[in-house]
Formats: sequence, structure tokens, C-alpha cells
Amino acid sequence: MKYIDLRNQYILERTVGSGGFAKVKLATHVLTGEKVAIKIMKKATLGEDLPRVKLEINALKHISHQHICKLFQVIETSSHIFMVIEYCPGGELLDHIVERQRLGEKESRAFFRQILSAVAYLHHLGYAHRDLKPVSVLLFILTLKQRAKLLPNVISTIQPHFPSSLFILS
Repeated sequence: MKYIDLRNQYILERTVGSGGFAKVKLATHVLTGEKVAIKIMKKATLGEDLPRVKLEINALKHISHQHICKLFQVIETSSHIFMVIEYCPGGELLDHIVERQRLGEKESRAFFRQILSAVAYLHHLGYAHRDLKPVSVLLFILTLKQRAKLLPNVISTIQPHFPSSLFILS
């Protein structure tokens, strides 16, 4: 195993996502057998963004909403930060839309309501999601229903002198 710090807690499986600063791996918690997503960030790669990432992590520890992926654990070493996040096996909303070519009004309305609920919750706590788009929304499948969940990786504090309506969430 490449990441020895995770060895006794998680079994790493395949890569399920990657970006400029991080790689996301599917993993299984050794004790419970629960599937999780682990966001792996090299501190050296983060550079000047490291303080911002630590602030976001601190904020995420206090966020709990049915339509936001839950942060379960943070493991920090001298070289890496590992964020253990709720795994959503339904994939990205964008892939769901592309696969179907379009969404019906009823399904669109349900997803939109769930996303707005999550955004309203964040705004109520004084946070904004800085990258709201279909790839930032994951789907959690519950029997016949799908639940939209925001990826919590781009949360920022809303500046008190700006009304929240001024934040354009792209």
C-alpha cells in the first residue's frame, strides 16, 4: 500500500476522481466494511493554498446536512492530508444527465430542490459553495430514489459585508 498511514483503517481500491490538487480513491473501512471516498492531497502540491484547505476542513467538521457529503475523518501527516468522505455510488449528476440526454421535469425539480436545500443550509451557517455545477453534485441511490449530495470540497466563508445574494455560484 502506497499510503502507509491508512493501512490499518482503510483498504484502498480504485481511483474515482482526480483534480489539480487531489486524487480521490474508493476505500473500505476495515472495521465496519463501509465504502468511503478518500480525498488525498499532497501538502507540497497545495503550496499557498494549504491554509485555505485547512480552513475549509475546519468548516466541514461542523456541517451536517442530508444533501451534503459528510466528512467522516481527516488524517494529516507531514506530507499528506486525507479527507475521508461519504461515498456516493450513483456518480456525478453530470454523468447522469449525459447518460439520459436530458432529465424530466419531475426529476429535475427533485434534484434542484435538494441542491437548493443544501445551499440554503450553507448560507445559513455563513458559508458558500464556490464551485456549484453538475460535477460537484453526486448521486446517492436509495432503493428507487436518488438523492443529490453536494461535494463539500469548495466551501468558503461568506464575507459579512457582502449580502449572500451577491455570490454567483457557477
